[in-house]
Amino acid sequence: MSHYYRLVVSCPDQVGIVARVSSFIAQQGGSITEASQHSDLETGRFFMRYEILADSLGMSAEALRTAFEPVAAEFDMQWSLVDTQKRRRVVLMVSRESHCLVDLLYRWQAGELDCDIVGVISNHDDMRSLTEWYGIPYHHVPVDPTNKQRAFDQVQEQIDAARADCVVLARYMQILPPSLCERYAGRVINIHHSFLPSFAGAKPYHQAYERGVKLIGATCHYVTEELDAGPIIEQDIHRVSHCHTPTDLVRFGRDVEKAVLARGLRWHLEDRVLIHGNKTVVFS
Repeated sequence: MSHYYRLVVSCPDQVGIVARVSSFIAQQGGSITEASQHSDLETGRFFMRYEILADSLGMSAEALRTAFEPVAAEFDMQWSLVDTQKRRRVVLMVSRESHCLVDLLYRWQAGELDCDIVGVISNHDDMRSLTEWYGIPYHHVPVDPTNKQRAFDQVQEQIDAARADCVVLARYMQILPPSLCERYAGRVINIHHSFLPSFAGAKPYHQAYERGVKLIGATCHYVTEELDAGPIIEQDIHRVSHCHTPTDLVRFGRDVEKAVLARGLRWHLEDRVLIHGNKTVVFS
């Protein structure tokens, strides 16, 4: 794979940002292979993502960061420069439903996800053989309903020990405590079906069938303290009709969930998602 530096910027909008940044990169001899920009007219915020061919620059990522600092200060930027040779470390979390875990592991092995999956954490032991078949460490952390904090302390220890850059809740059916949400803010990705809050609790697809819904969907989002209300990364739907059974709805829902989660994770890994309050800008 080609070696890139990714420059991601958020700053107050004003005339000349694109020209200034592009000129800076050109002055270093850099070749911009992908460029995306967005101006939020309501908030006056500007967002930018550049991919720069690293070999065209002849300098390290650290040297480029140092050289770019005066430009960033000039425009009051919040920014990051990522070296794609440093692969992200990802921990997956799962309970008993396997479809999202299986899909992510397959895509990872097939080279679709540019990361290292460094561990799987589960409150059940069901997915151990599958996970270990891929050569990935499996950590069984049961959750005692009378003392959930003890389990989440162990979860935090495992995530920290794995030096995870990102955590993916691949149908992990426990609610993370506020301490974990805050500790890994902007780094925990979740997937859930689209029936919330209308069809909460057990068997949501059966509830939806009884109501005669015509659309099934899924939402991939960042985890915050407010349940299922973090910044949305990706969503999709599948149309259904009166001909479909509850079993069909469950099958369609699993297909949508795993596809949406995979896209959301891939965009996160490629630095295409910029969090803006409780919204996101996604340069997909």
